[in-house]
Amino acid sequence: MSYEFKQDGKFKYIEVGEGEPLLLLHGLFGALSNFKDLIEHFRQTHKVIVPILPLLDMDLLHTSVGGLEKFVHRFIEHRNYTNIHLLGNSLGGHVALIHVLKHPERIKSLILTGSSGLFENGMGDTYPKRGDKEYIRKKTELTFYDPAMATEDLVNEVFEITNNRIKVIKIIALAKSAIRNNLGEELNDIKQPTCLIWGNNDSITPPFVGKEFNNLIPNSELHIIDKCGHAPMMEVPQEFNSILDTFLVKQKTPVATIKQI
Repeated sequence: MSYEFKQDGKFKYIEVGEGEPLLLLHGLFGALSNFKDLIEHFRQTHKVIVPILPLLDMDLLHTSVGGLEKFVHRFIEHRNYTNIHLLGNSLGGHVALIHVLKHPERIKSLILTGSSGLFENGMGDTYPKRGDKEYIRKKTELTFYDPAMATEDLVNEVFEITNNRIKVIKIIALAKSAIRNNLGEELNDIKQPTCLIWGNNDSITPPFVGKEFNNLIPNSELHIIDKCGHAPMMEVPQEFNSILDTFLVKQKTPVATIKQI
């Protein structure tokens, strides 16, 4: 399924379906394909929105999780979305956390999967000489429990990004920014119902990270999926969607009943 990108000012995004907004934030090497099954499932019940984050398009000074959060805030204000279910994977989860801490008023619930913000094993602070595709292949495979999920298309996509010196500098800047921006002391302030969906075999944000988020975010629930890595919505889409379905149903505002006379 392909989607038509919309352009509103400087914001590029997709928006499909009707209902309360389900806004998806992708990670550092995220692409629309990461959310394919999720979009198809939830467009039946929600307005699914995926803004394309300017990960590699911001000037170096603003290439940070804080800079990305400001972009997301401007997007939400510009589009005037309310009652948002905000979902973030990996770095996108970190951006979602900062946003809900700074601007909670439009956010109805929070969903995190493999989120940074407490601890993460990244690609590392340095890269090998550009052109080392096998290194990139191995690193991409580490994202998943099943290395076969790292398809040739996905490896080529990451390789193209990491083969560009300026893009590599920005990736490292974002990774270092995420490590510096530890949210442990602030998470207790989150009031929104929060769903944590974690892969039991996640080597980038291991399961103990999900458990710590669960301990620190007051109104949160944790679901750990076995035989699953850092991107559950890609690797086990049916199980992921089932967990999220149950959570979102619980967030529905009950319709007031009219008393019969």
